[in-house]
Amino acid sequence: VQLVESGGGSAQPGGSLTLSCASPDYAYEFDCMGWFRQVPGKGREGVAVITDGTTSYTDSVKGRFTISQDNAKSNLYLQMNSLKPEDTATYYCAARRRGSCLLDWTLYENWGQGTQVTVS
Repeated sequence: VQLVESGGGSAQPGGSLTLSCASPDYAYEFDCMGWFRQVPGKGREGVAVITDGTTSYTDSVKGRFTISQDNAKSNLYLQMNSLKPEDTATYYCAARRRGSCLLDWTLYENWGQGTQVTVS
């Protein structure tokens, strides 16, 4: 499964970035899609997930980040506002074909290559 992220880059604290993830034509088969992030030397962290319009966020990004997808599930987005230096990480798009939509990265079978976000 080919998931392709884009939109990463650099921002100042308090700034905004939008990440995008292009998913294949059969993305409608996925029960859940989400965004995860990882800092070198640390484990992968669930940031936000979405299923049929229902969303879930890790506490550190609530009120600042918004996950969304188009109706065809062809594109997944993460709008990141009020960015903080601790948001610096490689961000990954992921999809799960069957199962509950949780922030546990180990449940997701399909991954993009990652896009770097740096806040400084």
